[in-house]
Amino acid sequence: MPFLLEPFAVEFFVRALCGGMLVAVICGVVGTWVVIRSMAFLGEAIGHGMLPGVALATVVGAPVLLGAALSAAAMSAAIGLLQRRGRLSYDTSIGLLFVAMLSLGVIIVSHSRSFATDATALLFGDILAIRPDDIAMLLVAAVVTVGVASAFHRSFVATAFDPRIARTLGLRPQLAHVVLVALVTLAVVASFQAVGTLLVVGLLLAPAVAARAWTTRIPTTMLGASLVGAAAVLIGLFASWHFAVAAGASIATAAVLLAALSATARSLLTRAVRRHHPVEHPESTSPRPASPDAPAVALPERTR
Repeated sequence: MPFLLEPFAVEFFVRALCGGMLVAVICGVVGTWVVIRSMAFLGEAIGHGMLPGVALATVVGAPVLLGAALSAAAMSAAIGLLQRRGRLSYDTSIGLLFVAMLSLGVIIVSHSRSFATDATALLFGDILAIRPDDIAMLLVAAVVTVGVASAFHRSFVATAFDPRIARTLGLRPQLAHVVLVALVTLAVVASFQAVGTLLVVGLLLAPAVAARAWTTRIPTTMLGASLVGAAAVLIGLFASWHFAVAAGASIATAAVLLAALSATARSLLTRAVRRHHPVEHPESTSPRPASPDAPAVALPERTR
């Protein structure tokens, strides 16, 4: 028992746990839609698109989250603008801006000679450095995420099913897509301090994948993803405390392992159910006698 309770006596561990739980809720809600809409590449691109803003904010001494938010918002707006005004596909637009923003961030980092110690926290997060005001901001972000996702739930569902039907129903699929991209941006920025720019997609995808192995209902998937994300945060923080490893990487690794464990358990359960309750094949519908002694059915004579 002391092995488990020891970290809770340290204030920064409790703050990290509280902040991580809020991040798990945000990523659980948004990550469900990321998985349903196959937007993983967008989340990865926005995560790397934060690099220039974060690097520039660090160099000039501005708030890091402000730089991350502005850079991620610029990335999202540029993707939408390039797709609407240009002749490029959605994934091509994301790919080009992904490389451009990442390159710009590396240029800023390489230009600053005092950036070496901050690079690790930038790329892999520093959840143990979360402060009370950061927790307050994450709480606001969680409330906004849940509220917006609830308000646009019908639009998100209809747009994911068929944008034409959504348009016919007056649900404005284009606005729904913009709002969803904004939620992905918010989730990525909120997760930045926990897992950094390189591992942020782990918290978006893995918990949702783990939850979807057991349910197809969207609200249930969101709840399950939030719980899996919270478990990953707890496991990752414990691993960081007891084994002296990076907290952000431990959290992302725990999330992926929980997703793999969930998929394996679901597969084993399905096989066990099929083994004990085999599916009976329906009998052939071709006519046949009820018993060997039953008279054969007379076939009609062939017309000439």
